[in-house]
Amino acid sequence: MSALAAGTAAPDFELKSTPDQSVRLSDFRGRPVILAFYPADWSPICTDQMALYNEILPEFKRFQAALFGISIDHAWCHLAFAQSRNLHFPLLADFHPKGRVAQTYGVYDDDIGMSERALFVTDGDGKIHWSYVAPIGVNPGADGILTALESVAHVAVPA
Repeated sequence: MSALAAGTAAPDFELKSTPDQSVRLSDFRGRPVILAFYPADWSPICTDQMALYNEILPEFKRFQAALFGISIDHAWCHLAFAQSRNLHFPLLADFHPKGRVAQTYGVYDDDIGMSERALFVTDGDGKIHWSYVAPIGVNPGADGILTALESVAHVAVPA
């Protein structure tokens, strides 16, 4: 299976953002959403990637975009990771069943038992506008996300 492509309806999901709170993707209809799948909290590349997104969060918010980091780690692990890195966006736990959401997006790697490093930008209608899978050892940065958000903004503006 490969990552879901642009034009595909983004599969809805509900994942824990804390041990007692959940996030449902469909609750964010009407605005762009960035889904940043990553292998695991605390790994050096994942830490750098999430720190970069935290740093440029104001740019994402300029487009009214919601950002979610998603990995197989438990919500408790996410809370500790987010606190230690002072992250200001939710990390969602694709913990149980392990990697179910990553599987539905075509980015779960059975060989390593984690999600791939994958990015999705959805539009306000809940369709995938852009997706990208980076090599596991490479921080994909934010240029592709920002380009996709600019494109979504241009599409949403009446001519």
